[in-house]
Amino acid sequence: MITIYKALQKKSAANKKQLAVLIDPDKASLTSLKKIVKLANQANIGYFFLGGSLLMKNPQEEVIIFLRDHTDIPVLLFPGNNLQLNDKAHGILLLSLISGRNAEMLIGRHVISAPFLKTSHLEILPTGYMLIDSGCTTTVAYMSNTTPLPANKPEIAACTAMAGEMLGLKIIYMDAGSGARNPVPAPMIAKVKESVNIPLIIGGGICTPALAKTAWQSGADIVVVGNAIEKDPTLIAQIAREIE
Repeated sequence: MITIYKALQKKSAANKKQLAVLIDPDKASLTSLKKIVKLANQANIGYFFLGGSLLMKNPQEEVIIFLRDHTDIPVLLFPGNNLQLNDKAHGILLLSLISGRNAEMLIGRHVISAPFLKTSHLEILPTGYMLIDSGCTTTVAYMSNTTPLPANKPEIAACTAMAGEMLGLKIIYMDAGSGARNPVPAPMIAKVKESVNIPLIIGGGICTPALAKTAWQSGADIVVVGNAIEKDPTLIAQIAREIE
């Protein structure tokens, strides 16, 4: 059986770009989910990422079940903390916040989560998570108590990504954060892509097809769009067309 990660590796090696839709369970109504899933199926997106910095209503399991019942697109947890774990998803981006120096985000919460993950059927995708300065304070930067990497220092991002790969992480995820004023800069994406040999995910601040296209052309294997699609789900089709 081809795993989610092996399929991702194969597409990355073939330079086949993918789109992931990020869903915040707290903001997802049944009506919006139906529309998003319909458009995602039509656009043949690569993944649903599920998570948020906070879960106030905690409808996460309901959203996972709905997605699994209505689409074959893999559902990957994108957890803001170890309370957002659920083994009904297909897999989890096990995030280690390598851009910061908060030990809880590097390894602490992973230790707490390990027994659950070990016995779950979730496919574990070890991911080096890097926050990039977007021109404003984002929720994830505040909640993680870390300072994002400077957007004008691509060499720092490249060295951080290389260290993550050397430590055995399987994916690099650069994120400007939810509600970012600016996306991850193209020169930084390009510098990181040429510095590592593992798949590269880019998210945060991507709100137009042109910005998604720039990220893909700069080296992103997967572009993640969340806030923009909450406001206008039709962007799924518009952005997906840029892959073609």
